[in-house]
Amino acid sequence: MIRIAPVGRALAVVAATSLALTACGGGGGDTATQASQSAAPASSAPAAKGDGTLTLGTLLPQTGSLAFLGPPEFAGVDLALKEINEAGGVLGKPVQKFDTDSGDTTTNIASQSVDKLLAQKADAIIGAASSSVSESVIDKITGAGVVHFSPANTSDKFTTIEDKGLYFRTSPPDKLQGRVLGDLIIADGNDTVGIMAMQDSYGTGLADQVQKTVTDGGAEVVERVDYDPKAADFSADVAKLKAKNPKGIVLIGFEETAKVVQELVKQGLPADKHKWYMVDGNTSNTNYVKMPKGTLNGVKGTIPGAAAPEEFQKKLTGVDPDLEDFSYAPESYDAANLIALAAEAAKSDAGVDIAAKLAEVSKGGTKCKSFKECVDLLKAGTDIDYDGVSGPVEFNEAGDPAVATIGIYQYGDDNKYATKALEYRTGNIAG
Repeated sequence: MIRIAPVGRALAVVAATSLALTACGGGGGDTATQASQSAAPASSAPAAKGDGTLTLGTLLPQTGSLAFLGPPEFAGVDLALKEINEAGGVLGKPVQKFDTDSGDTTTNIASQSVDKLLAQKADAIIGAASSSVSESVIDKITGAGVVHFSPANTSDKFTTIEDKGLYFRTSPPDKLQGRVLGDLIIADGNDTVGIMAMQDSYGTGLADQVQKTVTDGGAEVVERVDYDPKAADFSADVAKLKAKNPKGIVLIGFEETAKVVQELVKQGLPADKHKWYMVDGNTSNTNYVKMPKGTLNGVKGTIPGAAAPEEFQKKLTGVDPDLEDFSYAPESYDAANLIALAAEAAKSDAGVDIAAKLAEVSKGGTKCKSFKECVDLLKAGTDIDYDGVSGPVEFNEAGDPAVATIGIYQYGDDNKYATKALEYRTGNIAG
């Protein structure tokens, strides 16, 4: 698209106590599963034609710095496709699916995976988790007339990126997460704050919003360090924070945050003396479990996503019983359902046709919550409004969800965060 989205988004943040984040993950190799068809156009994208079978590709992390997000994302897609198939598939045929690895920005895995998926005639690709990885392949995907749909990209860049009308996401831009996190830091009484952020489109963008919110709230960011996530050592970076002795410390990164945490403790800035805050990229239940008991006790983290019903979590663990992190499973589940419903609405599996119907099936019609319920309405000629597990998912003209929710989680003595959130804060993103 060339999506011209509004510049000054009004973010109305409302607190509401709640329950749990969603759950579940999946796997790796090529898996055949479900289908759809072809017709219509969309903006300046190539007029790719469908072949009658909806083919989904996943571009999700099996390796790399966000590998912990892979299992719940794969599981979300797999659960959705299972239910879609059981409901008769898309346009009367089972949907076909191929899984690939997105890796991270240190490798060329994502580009190779996209080549593979395009050769397999994917109509839509779900992924990547990393904003930087998606940015590196978006031209290749959308240039082929294929829908690029991420369940986890949060970089603000995607709101205005040139994507031929083919990029969508079920996770909100970081302006919302940064606002929620900044407000939380102020509410916790931190008048001096230090920020350590990985240097990429995700890290610096989120850090910018946190810094703005904290400053607007009357606190001072006494030190900000934008670091190289591939660095072997973070001692000099942490030393800069130590010199300013902030009350609150914000950690924005991925897997390398474990090394940063160890250095914070080593240099006398532990979580029981300073308030640490994490974000969706590093709030993990696997990354810190080998550390001494209590290292992360009391640490808070923010993750986009609404409370998921227990029943949904059970279904996800039925797909992957070994799940330990549940982030972005609902967003992945909703992505697959929305693509399938858009294909049904378009009566076509062509990427450009699916993209043209995604906003339509996400808002304005009769509300429905499952593929079966929604597709039955579509077949009866009824306009639908799919409300997902991750939230209402009403797309604005930028392909962003117009309304989104951020959960606030807290770590316990076991260095894992409770999947029951402390609270949820919902924001309207002006569209």
